[in-house]
Amino acid sequence: MEVANQSTVAEFVLLGLSDQPELEKTFFVLILLMYLVILLGNGVLILVTISDPHLHTPMYFFLGNLSFLDICYTTSSIPLVLDGFLTPRKTISFSACALQMFLSFAMGATECVLLGMMAFDRYVAICNPLRYPVVMSKTAYVPMAVSSWLAGGVNSVVQISLAVQLPFCGDNVINHFTCEILAVLKLACADISINVVSMGVANVIFLGVPVLFIFVSYIFILTTILRIPSTEGQRKAFSTCSSHLTVVVIFYGTILLMYAKPKAKDPLGEDKQDVSDKLISLFYGVLTPMLNPIIYSLRNKDVKVAMKNLASQKCFPR
Repeated sequence: MEVANQSTVAEFVLLGLSDQPELEKTFFVLILLMYLVILLGNGVLILVTISDPHLHTPMYFFLGNLSFLDICYTTSSIPLVLDGFLTPRKTISFSACALQMFLSFAMGATECVLLGMMAFDRYVAICNPLRYPVVMSKTAYVPMAVSSWLAGGVNSVVQISLAVQLPFCGDNVINHFTCEILAVLKLACADISINVVSMGVANVIFLGVPVLFIFVSYIFILTTILRIPSTEGQRKAFSTCSSHLTVVVIFYGTILLMYAKPKAKDPLGEDKQDVSDKLISLFYGVLTPMLNPIIYSLRNKDVKVAMKNLASQKCFPR
């Protein structure tokens, strides 16, 4: 991805934890282990949703997309983070920085839309079960997933195109582990009000609208479940959407933790908060992708059965 850069900055320096070298080895091991869990867990989940015919349903199709997205999202940034822990002065070219921002931004926006699509799937399954095969046919759920990816990609193209057109005249030290777009915009020597407005609109579309859609969907879902006369029926109905609801709470809860916490007022506190903000952002990028396959495998009987069948086929091939 070649980017026309008219500024004097040819590369950026990623600060990471270079001012706290005693923490780098510890976090290298921790993030590496979490990344391996992400690759293994999501890889297995994709494999079972493809190999088991019983999982060829809209819900598991969306789940496979979510797992693939999580692998792409973490791979766009975690190798760069790990390299930064081992390199005293980590630099990245302007074009590579733009590419990394594009991938992470696209994956994040796509996941927001995809979680909304999954909420709609659960709404139809519980509130309109008789119409579910018609409403969530293959001709419906495949375009829904594709549109999630396209929406995330288009949004990323818009945001990154606006960012790379800014001039970067002198300071090239990004106070982050990766080319996080807000950290990059702080280095621009020009008015970034258009970028701020554009990102604000994108946040409303890709964060606010899906959250509202998910919230309304679950109001109808819970209302329908409470109308079921038997406790066992209520439990079975709720179990079909509990995994998705858990993932949504973790995903958006972490975002709120990142952006809603108060800012420090004293300079010393600001330094500590910079480290805190970077670490929260880092773990946000690996926590949800790591927990998704664990949540869906532990709380979903069909996935557990599919995993056991897959393991038995590998261990005892016919």
